[in-house]
Amino acid sequence: MGDLNNRPGWMGLLAKAPAETLGELWKSLGPEPGFVWLRPPETGGVMVRGRMGGTGAPFNLGEMTVTRCALRLEGGEAVGHAYVQGRDKDKARRAALADALMQTDRADDVRTRLLEPLAAGLAEARRARAGRAAATKVEFFTMLRGED
Repeated sequence: MGDLNNRPGWMGLLAKAPAETLGELWKSLGPEPGFVWLRPPETGGVMVRGRMGGTGAPFNLGEMTVTRCALRLEGGEAVGHAYVQGRDKDKARRAALADALMQTDRADDVRTRLLEPLAAGLAEARRARAGRAAATKVEFFTMLRGED
C-alpha cells in the first residue's frame, strides 16, 4: 500500500478497503465525531480509461459506479473527501471522516487503529491471491536431446 503518512496514500487505502472491514475497524475509534455535510453522499458514474501496454493511445474501457461525499468536522476546519467504488454511502461517509480525522491531532490514533490494520489486511489478501496464482504457474523448458 501507499505511504500512510500522506494523503494520497491513506485516500487510496480507504477507497480500496472492503466496506465490512472498514466498518468493523471503525468501531475501535469510538463514537463517530460530529460533522457537517459539504456534499452529501451521491452516486454516479465515471468513465474508466485504459492504454494498451500502458503506453498506447488512451481508450474508453467502460463506466464504473462511484459514490462521493465531502464533510467538515464540527468545531474545526478539517475537511474530508471520499470517492469509493460502488454505491455504499456508509463506506463513503467513513472514508471521508477518516480523511478529515487524519488532518487533526487524532491522526496517529486513526493510523494505528484503522489504516495500518486495513493495509495489513489488503497486503495479506494480495499475498494469498498471488499464492493461488503461483500454484497454477506452468514452467516451460526445453530439454537438450543430445544430438550434436
